[in-house]
Amino acid sequence: MVNSCNVIVYQKGKRVINETKAGFVAVVGRPNAGKSTLLNHIVGERLAMVSKKAQATRRRMNIIVMHKKSQIIFVDTPGIHQKERLLNQFMLEEALKAIGDSDLILFLAPVTDSLVEYEKFLELIKAKKSKHIVVLTKMDFINHQQLLQKLSQYQKYQEKFQAIIPFSVKRGSTQDALLDEITKYLPYSPYLFDDELLTTDNIRDIYKELIRESIFENLSDEIPYESDVVIEKIEESEQLDKIYATIIVEKENQKGMILGKSGEGIKRVGKLAREALEDFSGKQIYLNLFVSVKKGWSKNAQSLEELGYIF
Repeated sequence: MVNSCNVIVYQKGKRVINETKAGFVAVVGRPNAGKSTLLNHIVGERLAMVSKKAQATRRRMNIIVMHKKSQIIFVDTPGIHQKERLLNQFMLEEALKAIGDSDLILFLAPVTDSLVEYEKFLELIKAKKSKHIVVLTKMDFINHQQLLQKLSQYQKYQEKFQAIIPFSVKRGSTQDALLDEITKYLPYSPYLFDDELLTTDNIRDIYKELIRESIFENLSDEIPYESDVVIEKIEESEQLDKIYATIIVEKENQKGMILGKSGEGIKRVGKLAREALEDFSGKQIYLNLFVSVKKGWSKNAQSLEELGYIF
């Protein structure tokens, strides 16, 4: 990454100043703060996993947005939280790594929250002195007067943040003001990735997350947090992708709950997942789902590593 004010390149013996910018922007906040919803809205694609249930995002995901002469690489992160389970420790580590590696941080704060989570965040980054912007989310829950009151509460920390921006996906807030503000703090640099890429994640990871999202939305609270998805095989053709995937759970009774009576549960999960996969890929999707029990996988280091969670 280039951090100088201007990037000087040589072209046929001439010095040319490159005015493009590029940089990484970590998107952080408590679980269910609206990080993935915001990013999917900005990029115009369903890339980041969205769920009404907290702690849906488990690992970092790069989402690339081109804005004027800038390339913004947003890093979607798991919600910042403290729990003893190994999987949760991995998720916190993912968020901390994103904070440490980024040029700017977007701290997403639901406007109905107190400032407690923001104050915890300030303690977290105190040693790093990272630049950050506060984005107030879930704006549809308050009126204009309540917004003014919330903004006044943040004023005592005005020397800590670069800007504070109310943003509502439901109300159709314009992206340009937010993106313009972000690019102010990015370094001058050539683009870091092909400007036609939307994400650096591979297709397997995206398909996995879309299937996981269906599990979160279709099943009871207990199951999603103790489940994962392994993409066993993808057979690609021009108009049809065949996807073979295994849903991993920790307990036998969870397997039964996913399968459901006469297989209705797994059919429901598969239907929603297939629709999301087809919407993303623009192809027909054949999806074959299996369910397997791997006892205590979320608490076991070896199992986590086998499923791709590497500390």
